[in-house]
Amino acid sequence: MSDEPQQQPGWSPRDPSVPASHPDDSPADSGATDEAAGTGGKNGKKRPRRTGWRRLVPTWRMLLGAFLLVALLLCGAFVAGYTMVKIPAANDAATAQSNVYLYADGTPLARDGEVNRQNVALDQIPKPVQRAALAAEDRGFYGEPAVDPQAMVRAAWNTLTGKGKQSGSTITQQYVKNYYLGQEQTITRKVKEFFIAIKLNRESSKDDILEGYLNTSYFGRNAYGIQAAAQAYYGKDIEALGAPEGAYLASLLNSPNAYDVATHPENRGQALARWNYVLDGMVKEGWLQQTDRAKIKFPQPQQAKPASGLSGQRGYIVQAVEDYLTDRNVIDEKTLSTGGYRITTTLEKPRQDAFVKAVTDKIMKKTDKDNKADRNVRVGGASIDPATGNVVALYGGIDYTKQYVSNATRRDFQVGSTFKPFVFTAAVENGSTTQAGVPITPNTMYDGTNKRPVEGSAIPFAPENEDDRSYGQITVRTATDRSVNSVYAQMAVDVGPKKVKDTAVALGIPENTPELNAYPSISLGVATASVLDMTEAYATLANHGKRGAHALVTKISKNGTDLPLPRQETQQVVSRTAADTTTSILQSVVDGGTGAAAKAAGRPAAGKTGTAEEDKAAWFAGYTPDLATVVAVMGADPDTAVQKPLYGALGQRRVNGGGAPAEAWAQYTADALKGTEATTFDLEIEADAEAPVDPPPSREQPATPPQDGTTGGDRDTGGDNGGTATDGGQQQGGQANTGGNDTTGGDPTGGTTGGNDASTGDTTTGATTDGGADATGGADTGGNDTTGGIDNPVGGLLGGGDGGDGNTGGGNRRPAGNGNAPPN
Repeated sequence: MSDEPQQQPGWSPRDPSVPASHPDDSPADSGATDEAAGTGGKNGKKRPRRTGWRRLVPTWRMLLGAFLLVALLLCGAFVAGYTMVKIPAANDAATAQSNVYLYADGTPLARDGEVNRQNVALDQIPKPVQRAALAAEDRGFYGEPAVDPQAMVRAAWNTLTGKGKQSGSTITQQYVKNYYLGQEQTITRKVKEFFIAIKLNRESSKDDILEGYLNTSYFGRNAYGIQAAAQAYYGKDIEALGAPEGAYLASLLNSPNAYDVATHPENRGQALARWNYVLDGMVKEGWLQQTDRAKIKFPQPQQAKPASGLSGQRGYIVQAVEDYLTDRNVIDEKTLSTGGYRITTTLEKPRQDAFVKAVTDKIMKKTDKDNKADRNVRVGGASIDPATGNVVALYGGIDYTKQYVSNATRRDFQVGSTFKPFVFTAAVENGSTTQAGVPITPNTMYDGTNKRPVEGSAIPFAPENEDDRSYGQITVRTATDRSVNSVYAQMAVDVGPKKVKDTAVALGIPENTPELNAYPSISLGVATASVLDMTEAYATLANHGKRGAHALVTKISKNGTDLPLPRQETQQVVSRTAADTTTSILQSVVDGGTGAAAKAAGRPAAGKTGTAEEDKAAWFAGYTPDLATVVAVMGADPDTAVQKPLYGALGQRRVNGGGAPAEAWAQYTADALKGTEATTFDLEIEADAEAPVDPPPSREQPATPPQDGTTGGDRDTGGDNGGTATDGGQQQGGQANTGGNDTTGGDPTGGTTGGNDASTGDTTTGATTDGGADATGGADTGGNDTTGGIDNPVGGLLGGGDGGDGNTGGGNRRPAGNGNAPPN
């Protein structure tokens, strides 16, 4: 045979430069082959190769593949999760433990009591009550799946974007969390909740799930379950409740503590809004007729009856600590209610005991069970270390089991003239001037005329001074000593009400405080900040304008694991000059103004008195360099909680900040600082702010006070404008122990404090040692306008006797002296 290749019939040699083709290829496939190879395409056109940034863009084939892969993984994860996650036994939290509260030194303070729970069958719960819960939490419960992924994603998004934490959970999921798992906010718990809810929905009926949910939910007041809640809020079994009460209990599911209108009366508006939301939802779902809805009135819950283990101050402290932790998102209320937490507070037991004793000695011992006005007396107090911001003592009321609402944290009583220092601080901080362009300092002159129209105000405003008194031209320092409304109303407009509000908020008053509005009236203290709020703001002034948000807890742990607490950061919120200059004029209030009773603390002190409208509250807010403390006496009906004037309480015709509150402040401060060295204020005040030297008195002070009390002031002259207790009749008001003699209400040197005829009442002969007194300090006929002094007619207003007319002497609308001053 030949070595040459044998040629087959019909076969010709292949050119090696031409690619081989598949025998099955057909002309119809050639285009696709060429296109894939990048050498051709449809109609013989060549498709460009993907280069540059186009290579980074995924093709539709890649996207489809990725989608299918993710879907496969998710399906696998779902199947795995559904298979692996079992429905567990009921958790330990279903029988919640107690929380333990400790003083700062570890001494036991309180234990929040046993769990209040009583399960009931679903058919024992009236249909309107069931439907109210559905309208509040999950209106599609009976017709929708156990989980709502869309709602969960929406809630997560709202939480991440700062719109507040939202649940997104169905009733089934909430029941799983309550009964099988726990309240901790973790991804693991949410995943378990998701799968257990799906399984539970397949294995249990909707009715069983709803029954379990209503029996395990927390309603506040230590009430677990709808039956316990019915008793806690309405004193009835659940069968006796209807749609109005059911809608309120359903509202509590969203925020048990915040919507309890008895515990937090300042949140009544929010609670009513939630209650209306529930009822409107029942109408929308066809569960309640609109005509019946229109007739429903809010069912006011009864006063709480806390466990006896929370008697005295313990219950108030537990409530304040709970608010502190939940408001700062350390832990949510429902999780805290499961118990088992060990909480160390900032409270110091010796100071806490000293506060209780001071209130008892100076206020509560003065009440008389037979005096109707004394039934309305409430007391709130708080004390903060300015250097640390720690709350070292808190007084919420006479007894948590008797007066449930804490007077230390409630925000529904006006703060009165204790707000005035914030106006002055704002003036210095902003370099404000009067309408005439004069810088505002303690020595700046203002017109203190009663009902003087405020200049420069967009809103017509002409506030009354106490007892309609006019002061003429006076300094800011004197206006502060005497709480002159007309001066501070003008100053607030000079500074700008918005700047005044901003300064108050910077010092520590919450921005959402009721009635804290940027209006000229802000200067009069119409805002209803709490005692604790005011203490924080005054502590900022004491700390030279540096604010550390108050702290009430130093440690919280469970099973040996600590929860993170807010960092205590101190910031310079107003300049030291602004804060210290304010302190300088508040020292004057204590040294010779309406807060003179605070001198009994035996320490350098600064402070301010205040009275709410219609004398419904009396305040003293003050501080030493080491301690800031506020004491407030409030009037509230013990049965209805309606605010009441304090006229006739504590053995006084009127209760004011310079009386019992300042006296309790002084005793507490002395005891709380006992054994420590007294320190003086280290102040850096603005230029021209030094107090001017007073001229010497024209006569010597009488050696002995008058024996007949009908014309001289008695000892208690704590009225906000009634003079001090020791100095005699100054130019601005009558004195206590050195009033006029028993026949004329003031000898010829008593011109500024009232005389018995025109010859003794000119403006040039009034001495600083001789003064009018109570409502009967002058002669029987009272002094007229000329007997009180013209430029400064306070003496005539105070010195007149019972026979004085409505503008002078004893016939004033609200006589001063004896510690009885009107709101300012």
